[in-house]
This record gives sequence, structure tokens and C-alpha cells, in this order.
Amino acid sequence: MNFNQNHRAILSRSIWNKITAFLLLFFFTLAGNAQILEPVKWTSKIEKKGNNAVLIFDGTIEKDWHMYSQFTPDGGPLALEISFKNQKGNYELVGKAKEGKTRTAYNDVFGVDETFFEGKAHIEQEIKIINPNLKTVDVDFDFQVCKEVCINSSKKFSIAVPSTFKIDEALPVVSEAKLDETKTAALAVDTIKKETAAAEDQTVKAENEAKEDIPAPAPARSLWSIFFIAFLSGFAALLTPCVFPMIPMTVSFFTKQSKSRAKGIRNAIIYGLSIIAIYVILGLIVTKIFGADALNALSTDVWFNLIFFVILIIFATSFLGAFEIMLPNSWANKADQQADKGGLIGILFMALALAIVSFSCTGPIVGTLLVEAASNGGIAPVVGMLGFSSALALPFMLFAMFPGWLNSLPKSGGWLNTVKVVLGFLELALAFKFLSNADLVLQLHFLEREVFIAIWIAIFGALTLYLFGKITLPHDSPTHHISVGRLYLGLLTLVFTMYLIPGLWGAPLKLISAFPPPPQYSESPFGVGGSGNGAVSSESIKGLPEGAELGPHGIMVFHDYEDGLAYAKEIKKPIMLDFTGYACVNCRKMENNVWSEPTILPILKNDVVLISLYVDDKRELPKEEQFVTKSADKIITVGDKWTDFMISKYKTNTQPLYVITDLEGNNLNASKPTISYVSADEYLHWLKEGISNFK
Repeated sequence: MNFNQNHRAILSRSIWNKITAFLLLFFFTLAGNAQILEPVKWTSKIEKKGNNAVLIFDGTIEKDWHMYSQFTPDGGPLALEISFKNQKGNYELVGKAKEGKTRTAYNDVFGVDETFFEGKAHIEQEIKIINPNLKTVDVDFDFQVCKEVCINSSKKFSIAVPSTFKIDEALPVVSEAKLDETKTAALAVDTIKKETAAAEDQTVKAENEAKEDIPAPAPARSLWSIFFIAFLSGFAALLTPCVFPMIPMTVSFFTKQSKSRAKGIRNAIIYGLSIIAIYVILGLIVTKIFGADALNALSTDVWFNLIFFVILIIFATSFLGAFEIMLPNSWANKADQQADKGGLIGILFMALALAIVSFSCTGPIVGTLLVEAASNGGIAPVVGMLGFSSALALPFMLFAMFPGWLNSLPKSGGWLNTVKVVLGFLELALAFKFLSNADLVLQLHFLEREVFIAIWIAIFGALTLYLFGKITLPHDSPTHHISVGRLYLGLLTLVFTMYLIPGLWGAPLKLISAFPPPPQYSESPFGVGGSGNGAVSSESIKGLPEGAELGPHGIMVFHDYEDGLAYAKEIKKPIMLDFTGYACVNCRKMENNVWSEPTILPILKNDVVLISLYVDDKRELPKEEQFVTKSADKIITVGDKWTDFMISKYKTNTQPLYVITDLEGNNLNASKPTISYVSADEYLHWLKEGISNFK
């Protein structure tokens, strides 16, 4: 082979190598970008409403994802924040932003009722334009969207105001918004690979559906839960002195007044259905007056929680025997007069008379149920009243069908007042949940976890003493002994009271996790005396290196990369980067369920230097440390800094995101450089592999 042939061969190989390298780089870039997910596609428009305008924002949310509402309370996941950037001198807001269909569910990680959108997010804000030369309305959304894990995103809208948009126009004018690029800051997301064609189809579908009203799925399980709780509450109301004696009296009336047994059964059934109708109509009225989701929003309002706290205290005091809450006697008299007329109308007014006469016992229960159910939004108040009234009406119908059963009923007596007092104690305990909600929203730290648990210990301890006959209240009958049923109930409350006591020392109290403030909202995050969380004590906090503190399960953690890197170089151990968020649900789940494993916890404590970087840290960086990225994103907060670090370095916005590196910042896991929300076994394998590669 001559020189020219050799030269051409070498040149050919060189070109081929460059092409191969380019293709590899191209596909690597595609793979890296595939990690940056955007589960919500937004559109917006402006419509005329009388002399005002309405800004409409529609977000189409990918399947299995959900986005948190602006009404999600503090202390939980990140709520939607809406900022109007050019409002001053241009337009005024008319009321607050209204939301479409949302769901509310309890989050056992943060201990709050979170509110979120599924399928579609619909938000409207009415404005009054005061600048006739206004060209655009600039709005920023900051929101969190979650699946198994979550993403924290922001969206900038610049909505064009048409030149024809005038106050005296009669016809609505619609202008599609010009959408700026979305800056996606990760809190947590899983790494889902999607085929390009499927992604394009999804985008087209999202754009088509954005203009349609896509309701979120109804919380079926929640409604069944509400019905069941309401049914039990109705059964409890049935055993109060205002209702229980009415059963034999009413059934006897129907059987004696009716010409045949069949007619007596029919009248009793109509009577029971009338009771159900009265309470269901009450639920409908509450839903109609307040709207399907108004009380849902109120459930996180400070004044709402404080007012209901006071109302429950009044109800509890009434149940305990201080006074009786009664409706005007004239109402009952008028209902009785109508009942005397007989026929279907008479039976209906008999049911109304029962509801009025028994109000002193059923009113507090009904009031509590209505607010608790209405805070779920939708038809929950109707479902709650259906469950309550069904339990109340069922005995009247059954005993009318089988009158012989009346002989098996226990006689009225002091035990009825005992039921009423027990309900009073339960109302009293529940009242402090609402006071706690207000304290959490305001972050006053007046009713922290230890104080709340101490109050419940006192309430249920007093209930135990009452059931054992050591405390008597005004309406109690004198007794020389207690019944077996009362003894068992007393033992149950005693066990529950003893169960609460370790909560003062940091026990999780999973049975009542929905009620007290979360563990981090306490005087002693590590338990009274610093003995909570197992391996954590006040003594172990001493002697930590500069910039370090004790994190979950007593693991030493740094929150600044430079501080952690310096310490890792000093002790010559690998680094585990933990990109996390204060409001990241699945970050907490990984910490609680995976990090706590006996095979994993010692490794995190002894074999790595843990650096947890919070991407939702809203503390502003010093001016000299703020900068603008190549993509023109402004890095202003500490969270912005770690978000940019994560995306630019690891080409992903997933969180929780874990990376094991050497002291030069090189990845130690060749097969899987980063890992997210996984099982304990997979996490342990990945952890050991990375540490074994450290030299």
C-alpha cells in the first residue's frame, strides 16, 4: 500500500471515529435530556366578564401525576403560588384566584390534609383593568407536581391583552397567552423513559384537551370512609338520652295507630325515610350555600379553625352537662301540631319534630360531621348526612317490622348519660385538632407536638377516671358499681392513654398520626431529653464538624456542598449527595423507610459523608453569589443554586436524587450513576457498589 493509500485509510478512520463520537455524544445528550420531565402542559387566555376581565389558566396533567393546590396547608407539600408581576398601576385583582375540581387527602408523612389537582388544573382570576394602554398581563406560577416522586416547577405567562379589549364592549374577547419557557426545578420525580412517538401523541392530546373541562376522579374511598364514620356517629347519637327513649315510644305509636301490621310497618318505613330526607336536605343546603369546594379552602383558614375550635368546646361542655343546646320550643310545638294531622305529611313532621327535640344531643355531632365532611369538598356533606341519618332511622324501621325486638332493648337509665359524656370527651379532644391547624398555619409554635399530646393524655386520662367511677358529672345518676361494658370501655381508654405517653419522648404514635402536629413541629425534635429517634441524643450533637448537623436517624449531614467536600477530603471518605426538598414527600419516605434499615443506616453513618442539598430552600443568596445561567435563568436562592447544580451536572430533575462521588466529584457507580425512589434492597446494592469503587 503506497503513501496516498495509507493516508486515505488513516483519514477515513479519523473521520469515522469523529462521526462515531458525535453520534455517541448525540444519543447521550438525548438520554440525559430524557430525564427532564414536564408533567403539566399549560395554556392560558383572557376573557371579558362585564366590565372586568378573567384570566384563565388550564393545565393538563399527565396520568398518575397530581399538582398541589394553593390551599394545601403549610407544613406539607409545596402549595401553588401565583404572582402577578405587572399589577401595579395596570390592573387590580377582584377577589382570590378560584380553582376547579380538586381532591383532599391526608398525607401521613407531613401530617396535613393536602389538596391537589388530578387530570386537569383549572384556575381563574378576575381582574379590573385600570390602564387602557395595558399590553400584557404577566403571571408566574410556582407549583409542585408529584407521582411516586415530585417536581417543583415554575411557569411564566405573558398574556396579551387585545387592542380591541374595551370596557364598553358587549362581546367577550379571547386571546391565547404567549407562554414563556418553563424553568423546572426538581424536588422529586422518577426517571421514566418514554418513546418519542408516544410523547408527541401525548403532547397533541394535551393541547386538544386543555380547552375541555376534565374533572378529577371522585375520591370514592374517601366518600365511603365519610359514610362509614357518619354511620357510626349516627349510631352513637342513637344511644343518647335524647333519642334512645324515642324508639319504643314511636314504634308503639305506629303499631297502635295503624289499622294493620302491614300499615304500621309502612308508616314506620316512611318515618325512617323522612328522617333520612331531612338530614340529606341539610347536607344539600350546606353544599349549596358554601359551594362544593368553599369549605375545602376554609379548612386551612386560620379563623375558620379557631371558630370551629370554640364551637367544639361549647358542644363538648354541653355534652359534659354544663348546659343544653336547644332549638326554640316554638319550632317543636309547630312540628307537633302538623304531625297531629296524620297522613304522609303528619309522618314527615313527626320526623322533623324528632330532629328538633333531639338537637341538644345530635346537634354537636351533626355540626362536627358537616364541617369535617365539607372540608373534603364535593358531595361529601350529603354523603355524611346520609350515613348519619341512616343509622338514626334504621332502628325505627326494624323495630316496627319486628315489634318483639323491643323487649330486648335495654331500659333507659344512667348509661345513656354516660354515652353523652363520652361523646363530650371525644368532642373536646377533637377541638384541639382545629386549634393545632391554626397554630401550624401561623407557625406560632404555641401548640407543638408535646403540648398537644399532653392535652390528649389529660383528656383521655380524665375519661378513664370517669368510666371507672372516680369522677362524676352533673347529670350522672348515683351508682354503687359500674357495668361490665363500662369497665371494658374504661380499660380501652386506659390503654389508649398509656399508648400516648411515649409520644412525649418521640414515639411516632402511628395510630393517631392524623391528629397531632408532625414530629418536626415540636420543642424537642429528638424527643424529651434528647432520647427520641433511637440513636440520637443531645450528647451526640456535641463535637460535630463545622457546617454539620444531625439529620434523620442521627446521621451527620452537611447542607452546603463546599463544607461537606472539605470534610470528606479531611477524613478521606466518599460523598453521598442527597438532592432533596423540605416539601418532598418521597424524600421523607426514603429517609423513614429505607435509610432506617439496619443494613443501610450504619453505612450512611460511618462509610460516607452525607451532603443533603435542598432545592426548595427559599433563602436568598448573597448578592455576590447570585448569577444568571447560560439558559438565562436567574439563580437567586439557595434552592436555585442546588437545582442548577443538579440539572447541569447530572442532567436530571429527579428527586429524591442520590449520587455517590469521589473527592474530585466523579461518579462511583458506573452502571447506575444516580438513583431515586427505590426499594431498600436496590438502594443497599447501589450504595455498596459505589463505596467499593472509592479509592
